[in-house]
Amino acid sequence: MKPYLSVIIPAYNEAKRLPLTLIDIDKHLSTGDFSYEILVVNDGSKDGTAEIVKRFSHLVKNLRLIDNKQNHGKGWVVRQGILEAKGKIRLFTDADNSTSVDQFAKMTPYLSAHSGKESYDVVIGSRDVPGAKLVPPQPWYKRLGGDMGNLVIQTLLLPGMWDTQCGFKAFTEEAAKKIFSQTKIDRFAFDVEALTLAKAMGYKIKEIPVTWVNDPFSHVKLSSYIQFLLEVVKIKWWMMTKKYQN
Repeated sequence: MKPYLSVIIPAYNEAKRLPLTLIDIDKHLSTGDFSYEILVVNDGSKDGTAEIVKRFSHLVKNLRLIDNKQNHGKGWVVRQGILEAKGKIRLFTDADNSTSVDQFAKMTPYLSAHSGKESYDVVIGSRDVPGAKLVPPQPWYKRLGGDMGNLVIQTLLLPGMWDTQCGFKAFTEEAAKKIFSQTKIDRFAFDVEALTLAKAMGYKIKEIPVTWVNDPFSHVKLSSYIQFLLEVVKIKWWMMTKKYQN
């Protein structure tokens, strides 16, 4: 039987953080009234990430592992997980559990045509819309860098979208298959590409506020930030030159 929700977790060298994340996700979802699966996609980790998932498969309900022996990039493994998932709704989230899966409850009213609210095909967590909480708040220089990057994204591709990079995004099955069968970005800007394609395909996108736990030890290299911006420009060029099918 097809599960209602698939939770896709891209993982690279996450053996230390993954156990608590898996326990937290299963704890919250097991109290719900819908079926689910948890799909961890190992991106060629050099630690015991795959072994941890195998060990927890006896403890966590409907846990699956896709074990890539080589590193391909976050965009690549999210695409793989989304397309191999079975759920009617497909949610990807980060292995560090920066946004707990309990925030999915805020998404469900917008993903159901019977909720009394307007129905959407893509619902994304946002740290930059009213009601969002960052615990603890990011330092000013990180906020400045994020705002500058978002300005580029809004100018080139997604006007009016305030946070494309929060790693908590849900797609209906139809939207997930059509969008991710077209994506080309394997690493940093895959979120921007997926949302750009969703908009181009006419899918309705909703930003909802989430609680996001900031990892103070997380550092983005300048080279990664530059690569991200280059990929954003590449997406714009591909859209202009009709490199995407349909």
